[in-house]
Amino acid sequence: MNVKSQFSIRDLENLSGVKAHTIRIWEKRYELLSPKRTATNIRSYDIVSLKKLLNVTFLYNDGHKISKIARLSENEILQLVEDKSVVSKREYSTKIFKTAMFDFDEALFLTTSDDYISEKSFPEIFFEVFIPLLTDIGVLWQTGAISPTHESFISELIKQKIISNIEKAQKDFTKEDETLFVLFLPYNEIHEIGLLYAKYELILAGFKTVYLGANTPLNSLKEVVNLNDKVIFLSYITLKPEGMTINNYIESFQNAVSLKDGNCDLWLLGNKAQMTNQHKITSKVEILDNLLHFNKRLKELKNN
Repeated sequence: MNVKSQFSIRDLENLSGVKAHTIRIWEKRYELLSPKRTATNIRSYDIVSLKKLLNVTFLYNDGHKISKIARLSENEILQLVEDKSVVSKREYSTKIFKTAMFDFDEALFLTTSDDYISEKSFPEIFFEVFIPLLTDIGVLWQTGAISPTHESFISELIKQKIISNIEKAQKDFTKEDETLFVLFLPYNEIHEIGLLYAKYELILAGFKTVYLGANTPLNSLKEVVNLNDKVIFLSYITLKPEGMTINNYIESFQNAVSLKDGNCDLWLLGNKAQMTNQHKITSKVEILDNLLHFNKRLKELKNN
């Protein structure tokens, strides 16, 4: 798989948030970037130009005039960005994560996230930086501004950070509720980050979990039903299952897992889960809007 190393002006617009028209003005008036041009005069930018534009955009959004930024050397721009990073932590971290993505720089990603967590909690960096970053990267991948390798690189690093924080939370785990959560994904559902983070929040909230992960056959879920008097199954659905509606999938789940005395509790998160016809589901099934809604339900469950 080829890694994208040349970018169009439309790619730069998508990646930086600066309109292509504005980028052209900055080039013409301030010689901010020096793109290569094809025989038909179409601009082409390399990674160096992209990273410079990300730095310039960071400073511009922070209130610096573009005319003054354009007069700075590369080193002066980098120094000013670093100086401003203390004040604009979230924006700075997002910019650095994008830089790490294009350079495939794992160390830069990890040191930046560790630095952020040193001042704030892991949930704060997850909701303030990681979720917006993943949303942004998803759009960039769909528009062709980045390669699938870039998306995979960042996604795997974020998964790594979640797993690391799960391990830390497990060391201090104290059960505060008798409910058991069983976490699983349908076949070929590759977006595991949301489910992993849900496990992290469950541990913090004092719930015992069984994490089955990806490619879990529905008929195998019944094996864990008798582990506890109160079991809630949790899944995160963004792409799969294919070939059936979410309501059909819920019906298949209940047919495979249900006990003699009634259906099992099932909580569903994810974009595709929102397509459920909620008028046709039982009270045993809950469709949660997002992870913040999930956290709210955990608090309610503990208080009941």
